[in-house]
Amino acid sequence: MAKSSIKIRAKAKKDVTTVKALMTHPMETGGRKDKKTGKLIPAHYIQEVVCKHNGATVLTANWSGGVSKNPYVSFKFGGGAKGDSVEITWSDNKGGSGTQTAKIK
Repeated sequence: MAKSSIKIRAKAKKDVTTVKALMTHPMETGGRKDKKTGKLIPAHYIQEVVCKHNGATVLTANWSGGVSKNPYVSFKFGGGAKGDSVEITWSDNKGGSGTQTAKIK
């Protein structure tokens, strides 16, 4: 089984669910040079992050190269209950993607 590129924690308290996610990604801006060759390192960054709660989209984020390596995102949404499903998907500018699902605690 391949190691997931996303770690998710989701917790419901009263009527608010807090989601915290850590994504593993190089997030190269395209403006940095390789120290050995002196050539620019091609841009490689996450463009879109989508979070779904039981299949319904609750967050869509459009990112650029200005986000740090291995980005962390935390957000809250109304609703959600213990045992519900939260899915986070990212896609990058080179066609890569990652998806992970977790249960709300």
